[in-house]
Amino acid sequence: MSIQKRFTHLIIGPILYVLIWLLGAKANIMDVTAAKGLGVAVWMIYWWVTRPVNITVTALLPGVVNALFNIVPMENVISQYASSSIVLIFGSCLLTAPWAKIGLDKRISLKALSLIGPSMKSQIAVWLLAAAILSNMMPNVVVVAIFTPIAVSMLAAAGYKDIKTCEPAVPILCAIAWGSQLGGAGTPLGGAMNITAISFIEEFTGTEFMYVDWIKVMLPYTIIATLAVLVAMILKPMKVTSLEGTKEYFQEEYKALGPMKRDEKVSLVLFVTAMLGSFVRPLYADLLPGLVPAYLFLILGCVNFVIVGMNKEMLLDWDEAQKEVMWGMLLLFAGGLALGQILTGSGANDAIAGVISKMPLSGGLVTIAIFAIFASIISEMTNSTVSAAVSIPIVIGVTSKLGLSPLPYIFTVCMAMNYESLLPVSVRAISVGYGLDPDKLLKNAIPLTLLRLVVAIAVGYATILIMA
Repeated sequence: MSIQKRFTHLIIGPILYVLIWLLGAKANIMDVTAAKGLGVAVWMIYWWVTRPVNITVTALLPGVVNALFNIVPMENVISQYASSSIVLIFGSCLLTAPWAKIGLDKRISLKALSLIGPSMKSQIAVWLLAAAILSNMMPNVVVVAIFTPIAVSMLAAAGYKDIKTCEPAVPILCAIAWGSQLGGAGTPLGGAMNITAISFIEEFTGTEFMYVDWIKVMLPYTIIATLAVLVAMILKPMKVTSLEGTKEYFQEEYKALGPMKRDEKVSLVLFVTAMLGSFVRPLYADLLPGLVPAYLFLILGCVNFVIVGMNKEMLLDWDEAQKEVMWGMLLLFAGGLALGQILTGSGANDAIAGVISKMPLSGGLVTIAIFAIFASIISEMTNSTVSAAVSIPIVIGVTSKLGLSPLPYIFTVCMAMNYESLLPVSVRAISVGYGLDPDKLLKNAIPLTLLRLVVAIAVGYATILIMA
């Protein structure tokens, strides 16, 4: 990018912020604080798309702008840079940091390649379906944090060292991120967004909502949307149809590694313990209420600092950790969370929601489409949890005024919000942090986002007809 073009994009970002701040408030669409909040979002999105600075630098904007203009309490913004989601990703990095040194990354990678095979269609199908299935059992951010480093190591074993320029990395890393979100819609265990939705349902009905009821309603959408995205990804023309090497070659390379060494076993046990501990969390939640997956990952990751390896050195020391931890990814993820706090705390989301609630809605297909599109936009700009917190109260308010049951409409919104694919925030920040080009993420995500949104609207409409 030329210096002149970079400077132009740099200037346009804050100009957009000021214009939205002034025009939004002047048009009486929202108050000054809400207009500032929306302006921050537009500024960040513009810089993320045009990239006059590194995308990680853009992720720092919520703290910088909020410090200057005092949009929301500063602690609400800054706390997102050390939230439990950030701790979870940091712990995951510590768990996998010794893998390259002890050779576990190569062993796991060659095993994956020998089982799945080099075909890109097989790779896409296995990673997407595995992520979707596992996200039915644990939060989608955990699934992406587990699968992404394995996939990156697998690509390195196949000869692709630079993920940013690696064509096969795009569909594989996208399959992991998108599969986790599609599967995450299937159960309340898929993430905080679903728990948030259930809390609104219980508050509205005054009764306990059974998780099995969520599964029964959301399962058709999860299956249809997953298959639709899978078919679309497989049918899309690919520049690279197969990874370097054959299945037999990878099998031979795996055999050449010999038996698993002690350090590999220890590191693998720690990783599997973290994964299983997250999965069986309900079994010990009452006994250890503070040991959520984030802190389990952190504790087991820190164990690497105190275990002596076969070479008489610690499995991991701090100098190695500093090199292996994806610090930019942590900031990128946190930036999306911080933006969500600004949009919610400033009232920007409420102002946009107020516009929707004033529309002449009747409860039919148009109403469903508007709800779904709104929830999807909020998810793409921030994350699904913010979308749930903003969208569902609007749905309850509008449908109640129309004399309709809010429940089927809430489920429709949950179908729409449980998918984030365009910008490098939320779980997508993990993929981008490992080298996925944000431009390629956006380009590949647009058609699939539209496809998945159509599925959400169609299945949501069918759900409303059935539950009416």
